[in-house]
Amino acid sequence: MKTVQDYIRTIVDFPHEGIMFRDVTTLFADPRGFRMAIDQMLHPYAGLQIDKVVGLEARGFILGGAIAHQLSVGFVPIRKKGKLPGTTISQEYTLEYGEAIVEIHDDAIQAGEKILVVDDLLATGGTAEAGIKLIERLGGEIISTAFIIDLPDLGGRAKLEAMGMEVNALCAYSGL
Repeated sequence: MKTVQDYIRTIVDFPHEGIMFRDVTTLFADPRGFRMAIDQMLHPYAGLQIDKVVGLEARGFILGGAIAHQLSVGFVPIRKKGKLPGTTISQEYTLEYGEAIVEIHDDAIQAGEKILVVDDLLATGGTAEAGIKLIERLGGEIISTAFIIDLPDLGGRAKLEAMGMEVNALCAYSGL
């Protein structure tokens, strides 16, 4: 029987030498693999109240949309700066080689709403941390964070857990 990890392709030396890129597009392209991933990501939240799913750009949109559909709740994107048309709030975060900014519409989440944060991969946790800060600024209560892949050696899980976040991931890879 296949696992989610069996559907994930590893590309050596992408985007830089020494990086083992974990490519989830092969998982998304396979209907059984994609269904398995969504079902497994949903499993920890059975019976919990969730008002909205927030997806982090960009693959978090694919997963978050599917999960929101299955839960019959709304979906909210957190996007790179300048991509959302309405009034937004923004949060800076650190990347490996510099800084970036993500944004959310200022009316996307109401105070007290229960939020599930979704993305494909947890590495350093910078994007997830920035997204969590935006949600909290709007008064959202984060129930959990969900990922397909965790790269624990890069410290993202530890960072989010230190913020008091629950972290669920379907599989983990050591190293970069």
